[in-house]
Amino acid sequence: MSGFRVKKTLVRTTLVVAFAAGLASTLQGCFLAVAGAAGGGALVATDRRTLGAQTEDREIQVKAISQISQNLPDAAHVNVAVFNRRVLLTGEVPGDVSKARAEQVVRGLNNVNAIINELTIGPASTFSSRTNDSYLETRVKTALIAEKNISANYFKVVSENGSVYLMGLVTMDEGARGADVASRVPGVTRVVKVFQYIQPQDAAAANAASAPAASQPAPSDADATVGAVPDSSVSARPLDQQSPAPVSNSTSVHPGNPKATP
Repeated sequence: MSGFRVKKTLVRTTLVVAFAAGLASTLQGCFLAVAGAAGGGALVATDRRTLGAQTEDREIQVKAISQISQNLPDAAHVNVAVFNRRVLLTGEVPGDVSKARAEQVVRGLNNVNAIINELTIGPASTFSSRTNDSYLETRVKTALIAEKNISANYFKVVSENGSVYLMGLVTMDEGARGADVASRVPGVTRVVKVFQYIQPQDAAAANAASAPAASQPAPSDADATVGAVPDSSVSARPLDQQSPAPVSNSTSVHPGNPKATP
């Protein structure tokens, strides 16, 4: 990963975190307002994480990006996604040493409960591949929004080289439905579930606890990209369908910082 690209990423991420932190005191509950890209309307997205967990996730991501860039060779391309203090590593690294080193760096960060190391050994992905991944993330989110039986608000979507990783606090049924929807999006080669499962009664309690905050949205952080449907920017036309891509659970979940609070 070039030093120039890393610095640009860090600056952009740091600015977003600083902006979000300045607004955190105005948040009541766990709602995030998301600007509609096409329609310009505001979205209100329910987040089952506590406000404290959301803040910690942003801090972990910034620190992980910074320290990985300092400890891995320029040839490495590592993406960091964080949800509820669980860190997902995707991308490409030159060898097993770099893969282990990235995980070791993250494990040393405060509050990291688990690490999902999905890094692959090989050359860094191309610009066109990364552009396609961004496109796939958008299509998967749109498909989740269009699905009537689940809420898109509970899913974090990460795409890497055609593979889609789904994070979130969901019930078993929600997770299965979300993975099925993602598997049918054209271009998705596989779906990997990286969920934290909760009981239906716990999900209902979390939803009820955050409901009163619906009238007080605030600007989102960089990761709040799976909100409700904007007023006029999402078409009701179904997405083109494909034969379902394979769905699996991640087998690369490893312990985080041993001093982290469960």
